[in-house]
Amino acid sequence: MSRLSKVGARRALCAAIACGALFGLMPASASAGQACTEVPLTPDTITQAMAAAQRVTAELERRQIDVAVLGRMGQDLSAYGLRYSHVGFVYREKPGAPWRIAHLLNECGTAKSDLWYQGVGNFFLDDMYRFDALLLIPPKPVAEILRARLMQGPELRTVFDSHYSMVAYPFSTRYQNSNTWVLETLASVEAKDAKIGDREQAQAWLKMAGYQPSEMQLGPFKRLGGRMFKANIAFDDHPNELRFSDRIRTVTVDSVQRFLLARQEGWEVTELTAP
Repeated sequence: MSRLSKVGARRALCAAIACGALFGLMPASASAGQACTEVPLTPDTITQAMAAAQRVTAELERRQIDVAVLGRMGQDLSAYGLRYSHVGFVYREKPGAPWRIAHLLNECGTAKSDLWYQGVGNFFLDDMYRFDALLLIPPKPVAEILRARLMQGPELRTVFDSHYSMVAYPFSTRYQNSNTWVLETLASVEAKDAKIGDREQAQAWLKMAGYQPSEMQLGPFKRLGGRMFKANIAFDDHPNELRFSDRIRTVTVDSVQRFLLARQEGWEVTELTAP
């Protein structure tokens, strides 16, 4: 089998099961940093997930949109003043084509991650806190570049790192979390004045463009407990002056939304609330 036909077979398999790592091995279980426990899927959960997916795709279809940033509520982060926990990209190759999600997922119980394509329904099956959804809709010039990039797996890996931490510091390349990858991918699309070829360049551009991460107050006991008992949490990439004053800064859905709206390019925000 030639290399080209192997790629074709892989794409066919991904289409058949609507879920797979982007040019990587499929871990047995992957999540966006939620607890590493097996939660049985109930008929009600599946119904709610499919309904959430239907609300998202119906809204995109109604507005004739082919690509957007999609947020979900996998955890209750209200204690930190945050609403949505995880973002990925939702897109289709052309009108009438199936909708897909591209996002970064943590390999359960490890400090490793990979990039995945999934169906929209699968996106809402990862032990949700609520089934509300957030759509960040790009202006047309950005949308065209972003959709083209999402269809090229190798291009998506230029700002990907498999070393995962749920609270990765946004201006360090030691670790990455799901929201960091989305933000750095957006930087590579938004940077009209520079070509972004790696994570370091993406972060330099984000700093220059005025990106501000969210800051959470995490005391020493929370930090110590997280580092000792969870493989997917690390703090050693954070500056000492922040870490030891209990100030943990990381990329959140809220900070991504604030950054995109502050650019005043025409990004639109739509929230789809579950009944």
